[in-house]
Amino acid sequence: MKRWTNDAHRHLGVLPAFPFYGGPPVAPAIGSRATIGELLSDLDREGTERALVIPNYGVPDPAIAFSFNELCVEAAGKDDRISAALWVSPRAEDAVRTDDALKLAGEDGVRALKLSFLLGGKASDPTCKLQLDKIFATAREHDLVVHVHTSPGAASDIDEVGKLVDAYAGDVKLHLVHFGGGMSGHIKLVGGRFFDWIAAGKQVYTDLSWAIGFTPRWLVEEISRRGLGHDRVLFASDEPWGDHEGELAKLAAAAGDGELADLVFRGTFDVLYGPKKGK
Repeated sequence: MKRWTNDAHRHLGVLPAFPFYGGPPVAPAIGSRATIGELLSDLDREGTERALVIPNYGVPDPAIAFSFNELCVEAAGKDDRISAALWVSPRAEDAVRTDDALKLAGEDGVRALKLSFLLGGKASDPTCKLQLDKIFATAREHDLVVHVHTSPGAASDIDEVGKLVDAYAGDVKLHLVHFGGGMSGHIKLVGGRFFDWIAAGKQVYTDLSWAIGFTPRWLVEEISRRGLGHDRVLFASDEPWGDHEGELAKLAAAAGDGELADLVFRGTFDVLYGPKKGK
């Protein structure tokens, strides 16, 4: 039987081909979807009950990611299975676009603000502080989650993104996408940092998309041993950059079929990204 799950991270919008890493123009995210109908068909095929839908990004032009915000809001308005995240930027150069995006924060179905340093900026860069303060203030005002990409090294490294946890996660929910994104981030987080933040009262959450081999098993073991963190982990496919089937199998094998699995695949999503109370 198909197991219906919630997906805390997938993208909508088709990006243009780009000459990544000095090669020819390519469009590697071959499962990208341009329309809401295509997205809903994917959810039905996969057995995805609800999803957080985020503007697609990846080419080094922030304007393209911003251009998909209204499509994501439209998707959330069309079907209550979909919650929307808005693309925002920490860069001063993107201040006007970010201000326009934040005006949509009160729209029905908007549940998150998506932030990534892959297209520029840095948590510790003083020129980003004004934008970051605005983003987190808006999240606080509208009870939204701030969804932040992590990956090893540079501005997305957990050492750098962790500064956002320290500064803002006391009263704003912060979703650390990809759980550090690789070996160094995984070890830093499971080895103590993730649990230390939770114990200190930080509203920090994560998903295991892109997580490498040992990590899901180790994280589940540490959650059991420490007795906390069970309600801070979500399933996420990161389609079309991720692989829904593979991510589902990986996390299901680690989480099992008990209370933890219910939270990972359904319950914690409902708390973070389900309909707002009173809606």
